[in-house]
Amino acid sequence: MAGQAVRKHGGRRRRIHFAASNAPEAQAALDELVRRYGQTPLEEAEVIVALGGDGFMLDTLHATRDLEIPVYGMNRGSVGFLMNEYHPDDLLARLAAAEETVINPLRMRAEDIEGRIREALAINEVSLLRAGPQAAKLRISVDGKVRMPELVADGVLVATPAGSTAYNYSAHGPILPIASDVLALTAMAPFRPRRWRGAILPKSAKVRIDILEPGKRPVMVDADGRGAWRVKWVEVESDPSIRHHLLFDPGHGLEERLIREQFV
Repeated sequence: MAGQAVRKHGGRRRRIHFAASNAPEAQAALDELVRRYGQTPLEEAEVIVALGGDGFMLDTLHATRDLEIPVYGMNRGSVGFLMNEYHPDDLLARLAAAEETVINPLRMRAEDIEGRIREALAINEVSLLRAGPQAAKLRISVDGKVRMPELVADGVLVATPAGSTAYNYSAHGPILPIASDVLALTAMAPFRPRRWRGAILPKSAKVRIDILEPGKRPVMVDADGRGAWRVKWVEVESDPSIRHHLLFDPGHGLEERLIREQFV
């Protein structure tokens, strides 16, 4: 996520809206917390408590992006990189002490081979992946200038700092400090140039990826689970007009987690 800031939030939040994934553990936690703390309608809430894993957190942020309500996640999923630990007893005190991180998503715009324009927002990354047996052939431009005339690879992605520990990290991309105004451009299984591992770009950069031979070497694009098949080109840039507010327990925020990930 690009354009981050971390600050103490302070104040006690008592009007809580709880939301949970469909996982049994999340639904059980939802029942317990609503019983203990009540359930405030979303439009009247001071804070959203999201129960689930990272995927559910992303869904919650996307669904509430126009509300400017901070979201505090508690892990009832698997990885839980964007979540706090689940402890139901001291929730009000934890919300009062939480630190807030503000993040901006990426905006993706793409055209498929039938001429349809698709748009989506991505909090973690926008990834292009081959959709057939052959490697993709891609041309990469940054701010209107061609930087790589041809990349032959399984794909390429643009990741935000908070998303840099997800798919980007698995593809051997860099982990980015959460407060840095940069994006990661990372190749997936590059064949030519064989040793190219990507680039770090300014947050303000506009990345365009043209698919060479889209009929013979089809490519799909995915933006946090939203995307299109058989695309001709994709444009990606940060959208500072959208601000997501995440809450973390002191000492366990995204900055600490990003640093910790580099020493395991």
